[in-house]
Amino acid sequence: MDFDYSPKTKALQARVLQFMDEHIYPAEAEYARELAAHTAAGRRWTPLPVIERLKQQAREAGLWNLFLPQDTAEIAGYQGAGLTNQEYAPLSEIMGRVPWASEVFNCSAPDTGNMETIARYGSEELKARWLKPLLEGEIRSAFAMTEPEVASSDATNICTRITRDGDDYVINGHKWWISGAADPRCKVFIVMGKTDPEAPRHSQQSMIVVPADTPGIRIVRPLTVFGYDDAPHGHVEMFFENVRVPASNILLGEGRGFEIAQGRLGPGRIHHCMRTIGLAERALELMCKRTSERVAFGKPIAAQTVTQERIAEARCKIDMARLLTLKAAWLMDTAGNKVARTEIAMIKVVAPKMACEVIDWAIQAHGGGGMSDDFPLAYAYTLVRTLRFADGPDEVHRNAIAKWELGKHGSYGRHAETPVTRGS
Repeated sequence: MDFDYSPKTKALQARVLQFMDEHIYPAEAEYARELAAHTAAGRRWTPLPVIERLKQQAREAGLWNLFLPQDTAEIAGYQGAGLTNQEYAPLSEIMGRVPWASEVFNCSAPDTGNMETIARYGSEELKARWLKPLLEGEIRSAFAMTEPEVASSDATNICTRITRDGDDYVINGHKWWISGAADPRCKVFIVMGKTDPEAPRHSQQSMIVVPADTPGIRIVRPLTVFGYDDAPHGHVEMFFENVRVPASNILLGEGRGFEIAQGRLGPGRIHHCMRTIGLAERALELMCKRTSERVAFGKPIAAQTVTQERIAEARCKIDMARLLTLKAAWLMDTAGNKVARTEIAMIKVVAPKMACEVIDWAIQAHGGGGMSDDFPLAYAYTLVRTLRFADGPDEVHRNAIAKWELGKHGSYGRHAETPVTRGS
């Protein structure tokens, strides 16, 4: 097992780092100003000009769709970066240092997962209509799975109905925490629901592509996260009411929803975890700088033992989470997602929990300022705390890990299933 980055990855790392230094970090203040202005004008869901400008610059720099695996790129008929999960992971970490930066490179959720899903499981017609504009960054998308009436941590609970009616499917359901659905650029949904409630447990669910302008789609409200509405991306509560789409929009076929989810969630969890590690890394840097500059009780805060202990613990925890995530990526590349399922579940538990702790320490080190928007820490904390639910709550992954571990020593848990839960 060799975790040295490939020459190709090292070269891309240098280019992405340079782009972050020259364009992303200097634009953070501009992003905040534009967001405040749009909010004051009642247009907080409108795309920000700074993002659109940076996207063009990233594209011109050749830093576009870096997430796109080579096999998916070939299916899509599109030039991808040709990176493995292990090669892309450190690039995702760099982008993750600023929460909105991934979109600049067309590497943000849920579009990345949706693009791979359509490329792998969509018809040629669906790929022509939706995949190309997504790859070009002309539109955005959403993934509609989670529901308020049921515990969506168990995906077999999903009760949205997808009913065949002649040459169409009719969709009825109530969803929430649907990321990006309020963005006017969101032009297409991938919806998960039941096509056959009487089928075996894991053959009841299907996924279907739904154009966002289809009659019967109703957004109820944006949802707040610790007081933030996350505009212009954000999450919404919404209804699908007698939404009718062609039967050809079904992905892979009826009852294949869980199969699709397994292919979709593995790389997505790698991306989420590496972006989270990037946020934690930046929080540690801010903590070191802040505590070195501030004096309390006659000496720099960095000289306080409790501060040094937290800095040391943060360094250890970040590096451990990174190594575990890289191991999961390596296993996915060399042995496949099924073999790597334990590691994928482990990183989904470890990385957000680690980042919550590190960012919390950084907030403490910043004093009252850490809780304000003068620093990126408070908002970063809300993002990583949310990730302890996104793609499945910690408890579901821990249960699966424990069952697989017990399965090594007896029959119990030997056939435990891989968690399929909320994707964002």
